[in-house]
Amino acid sequence: MTIKLFTSQLGLNTKLFISGSKSETNRLLLLQALYPELTIENASDSDDSKAMREAIQQSRINHQPSTIINVHHAGTAMRFLTAYFATQYNGEVVLTGSERMQQRPIKILVDALRTLGAEIFYLKDEGCPPLRIIGKQINEHHVTLSADVSSQYISALLLIAPKLKNGLELTLEGSVTSLPYIEMTLSLLQALGIETSFKNNVIRVWSASELKQNHIVVESDWSSASYAYSLVALSDIGTQMQLSNFKQNSFQGDSALVHLYASLGVQSEFLPENILQLTKVSAPTTDDFQADLNHSPDIAQTISVTCLGLGITCQISGLHTLKIKETDRLYALKTELEKLGAEVHITDNSLAFKATKNLHQNISIATYQDHRMAMAFAPLALRVPIIIEQAEVVSKSYPAFWNDVQKAGIQIEQSF
Repeated sequence: MTIKLFTSQLGLNTKLFISGSKSETNRLLLLQALYPELTIENASDSDDSKAMREAIQQSRINHQPSTIINVHHAGTAMRFLTAYFATQYNGEVVLTGSERMQQRPIKILVDALRTLGAEIFYLKDEGCPPLRIIGKQINEHHVTLSADVSSQYISALLLIAPKLKNGLELTLEGSVTSLPYIEMTLSLLQALGIETSFKNNVIRVWSASELKQNHIVVESDWSSASYAYSLVALSDIGTQMQLSNFKQNSFQGDSALVHLYASLGVQSEFLPENILQLTKVSAPTTDDFQADLNHSPDIAQTISVTCLGLGITCQISGLHTLKIKETDRLYALKTELEKLGAEVHITDNSLAFKATKNLHQNISIATYQDHRMAMAFAPLALRVPIIIEQAEVVSKSYPAFWNDVQKAGIQIEQSF
């Protein structure tokens, strides 16, 4: 599906309900598989979370060696389920995904699990899915990882740790990437009554036969909220938007949006009943936006597009994990931003462009089967008409996105 978004004006007072965090939900779904008594409220309705649910349900129905579980584009599900199935005694699955998923690296996680005693085999290219996983009881409990790898490898190990006979001691070597996502995993474990510690780059998770807390409410998704921040930043002064179920003291690293967008003219206020109110209070307070997104790389696309729309210089770093996402996001951003008139420079870790005052109109944005590419560019409709290809890809994390964009006041024309 291709859609065209027309230059519009945001409604002055929009209220949106954003579903539960995909990151929190997928962690809790794995924990629910390990502890079936756990109940989850306000879970994400994203494709990634559906893939997690369906894979776990399928494995429970069919334990035969021929069981093939396909998570399609769901990278989080691939990583978390690799660890989960490795611990399911007497179970055997083939875990696979889309063509792109079969190009995404997983060797670091597989090597760590093998160190602990897991039986995992590559069926095609070394270091990438599909995987043949033979579940077994894991008794080893010491493993070491480089700290600058994807936090999902680390979280996958931490999530299975409470069900390992001796728990887990995980040593991280070097500077930690995406620290808030690791802290989110540990915070969720602690909220359920599982004992953890994180000191001097050593993480310990103790074994737990049962949970002390069996019910949890998922906070709404801060990554999805980033597009609301972009819409408000690109709107007129005085525009307000209210978002449901966001906490001031969030587990989610992308809550960094609060201070990042303050310099782009957006004020964040936490109201009673977990309502987050965004207000456009001023023009950007800087004409040269700079940020290190090492701890929140998923909002890099949104921030760069916002800066483009505001006509200010943008320099962001900490982006080395973007090359192994749904697409090579650094290359994709450079390509699509330059269609709109920017001159973009990228390295393996950064993206930069100078202020661009005259945006090209009616540009067709390729999304590379990447949900965040589609959603990040949509707010530019507040400045110029824009076309989004493969618009349906937003269902991966935010199925209601286009409905919410229209609710906010942007006109959309669809073609199939």
